[in-house]
Amino acid sequence: MLSFLKRLLGFSSTDFSKELAHLLGYHPGSLHLYITALTHRSVSESTDANNERLEYLGDAILSALVADYLFKRYPYRGEGYLTEMRSKMVNRQQLNEIALRMGLKKITRYNRTDSSLRISHIFGNTLEALIGAVYLDIGYRRTEKWVLKKIIMPHMFVDDLETLEINHKNKLYGWANRNGSVLEFETIEEKMENGRRLFTVAALLNGENLAIGKAFNKKDASQLAAQAAVEKLGNRLNDSA
Repeated sequence: MLSFLKRLLGFSSTDFSKELAHLLGYHPGSLHLYITALTHRSVSESTDANNERLEYLGDAILSALVADYLFKRYPYRGEGYLTEMRSKMVNRQQLNEIALRMGLKKITRYNRTDSSLRISHIFGNTLEALIGAVYLDIGYRRTEKWVLKKIIMPHMFVDDLETLEINHKNKLYGWANRNGSVLEFETIEEKMENGRRLFTVAALLNGENLAIGKAFNKKDASQLAAQAAVEKLGNRLNDSA
């Protein structure tokens, strides 16, 4: 068993257990459950051996917990505000950054030679899968406390997020309209990368390529293109606001 886990993880099960327990703050009940949560499809296509199903579960649980947190924190705010704040707290880029700060990259199993994974949000997705595993291991109520202690309070700074602009596309569209420019997003390339479809989307300003973004779905690719365009335009966006 120990040698099997060492081949599977790349290091001993003892080391993995210590890293995992340190990250979680408790000793996991089912080691295999967490191994699955930390296994990307780039190293295992099998549905029961990679983290995509747990990612689906964890995404739903995290969304519900954040919704509950915001509902109680802002008793007089409307549905639109709460929805926007939840989007800011659980968007892919935010979760990816949190996962990296938590140290998930060190213990996630993924194909490190696949260059396309460098531009994806696999660690944020892995964090969602980990939440799914936590839920199955310790139950909803304890998961609620764990998410609050390990994710929301130390990483999701709500006061800062209130003023954060995350929808770069809307910001760009508004700027373009004010300046009489035409902004479009166009898919300029679509190809297969290790069994997954990789999209390259360009942000076009008056027909000229302003910036590009790459991701495994068009929505994320266009948002990344918009983010790159916002960074490229810099102060020009604020000067004309």
